[in-house]
Amino acid sequence: MSDDIHTAEPPGPAADTSGLGCHAGAETLEAAARAAGKSETLDQYARDYPKGPHDQPQSMCPAFGSLRVGLRMRRVATLLSGSACCVYGLTFTSHFYGAKRSVGYVPFSSETLVTGKLYEDIRDAVREVAKPEDYDAVIVTSLCVPTASGVPLQMLPKEIDGVRIVGIDVPGFGIPTHAEAKDVLSGAMLKYARQEVLSGPVQAPRAGVEDRPTVTLLGEVFPADPVIIGRMLAPMGLAAGPVVPVREWRELYAALDGDVVAAIHPFYTASIREFQEAGRAIVGSAPVGLDGTDAWLSAIADTLNVAPEARDGVRNAMRGAIAGALSENRIKGRITLSGYEGSELIVARLLIESGADLRYVGTACPKTPWSAADAQWLADKGVHVQFRASLEQDLAAFQEFQPDLVIGTTPVVQAAKEASIPALYFTNLISARPLMGPAGAGSLAQVINAAIANKPRFDRMSAFFEGVGTGDTAGVWRDTPVERPAFRKKYAAKTRISKNAVDAGEAVGC
Repeated sequence: MSDDIHTAEPPGPAADTSGLGCHAGAETLEAAARAAGKSETLDQYARDYPKGPHDQPQSMCPAFGSLRVGLRMRRVATLLSGSACCVYGLTFTSHFYGAKRSVGYVPFSSETLVTGKLYEDIRDAVREVAKPEDYDAVIVTSLCVPTASGVPLQMLPKEIDGVRIVGIDVPGFGIPTHAEAKDVLSGAMLKYARQEVLSGPVQAPRAGVEDRPTVTLLGEVFPADPVIIGRMLAPMGLAAGPVVPVREWRELYAALDGDVVAAIHPFYTASIREFQEAGRAIVGSAPVGLDGTDAWLSAIADTLNVAPEARDGVRNAMRGAIAGALSENRIKGRITLSGYEGSELIVARLLIESGADLRYVGTACPKTPWSAADAQWLADKGVHVQFRASLEQDLAAFQEFQPDLVIGTTPVVQAAKEASIPALYFTNLISARPLMGPAGAGSLAQVINAAIANKPRFDRMSAFFEGVGTGDTAGVWRDTPVERPAFRKKYAAKTRISKNAVDAGEAVGC
């Protein structure tokens, strides 16, 4: 076992944050975290993931993103420390999305927070879990309250018996979306792996070392897409490398060893920083649609000094194949699109080239240099692109443009269907499809055209339920409920008083 687990000095008593709960408000939690010594971490998050003018998008707990990344990796254990309600929600959602692995939980109380005992509990849990016969790495994640209390994950040992220990803070008040939390963990692991590479030989990829120049793919993609990209790169003497987030630790070395990094999802700021530290060039956008594939192949070829005849041969072949696929799979209808995965702009490009009348694209992710080309292409087509889109902006877009189809997040889809407009959930029904190259060019038309064709069904349902009621009068009543504005006003006043008390830090922790 590594000596530093015995010699590291435990932290002193923390500031009294026993009254803080995850409902205490972002400003209160952030102030507590800074007072407890987390300013450097929060300042870095603010630079990497700027929130925008309206605080941050409405989304699920950001830690869901980093949790999923760890749970998808071979021989990697995950420990969470946070409020019990948060941990329950995160593990429930992760297993709902297919995770088949246990999540470790380090609970806390007011006493362990104030005395610093929580750090010792986390350290003991790490020591218990870090068995080299079982794991290559242990990921330790602090949620809102431990982060606000200043739990010093950086003091954990870097390794125990060869098992790597990676500690990250993923507070909802510091990281805007779960998509960016994927980058927090990926960036932390890349940083660790890069130091390992600098220190000496590392483990080879499971499939062996590729003898051709490789393109590392940054961002979660449909499983078929790396294969499709590899086929497009092969005639130029290139190969598709690993996809980050990776599926096992040794893939991090191969990703860092790639000759160029394709920022398919352009918000992986921390990961891009590590690749740049390793001397790797970054190429934005993706091989999506006719123009996107052509520009992307050209950028990759020019970065890697591919011979012009090889580059142009692939470009011409892809233009012909993609043009054919697009002509055979047309989309007819007006669409608004929003999501929080980070691939919204490249999906929007594909929709437009498929014939869709796209008016609005909202993404919960921020604008970065690696999304600039996609944003400009869409703007040139007359599409309004909203980075850090709020739910209110997404809802206003479909109300303004009256589309034939709304593609969006769950609350946007719900609102559209209530208005008798067909709608599709972006994450499960749109982004979870092949998007790249010729295969992607024909992947969206069938599901989108089928959804648009369902408009008469929505109209029949609306007509059938007309008069049933909405809001307080929803349902079938013998006597329709009567509005009681005096009671509503009194209840609203009580709610305001309770909220003010929470904002003042008087709430009891979860």
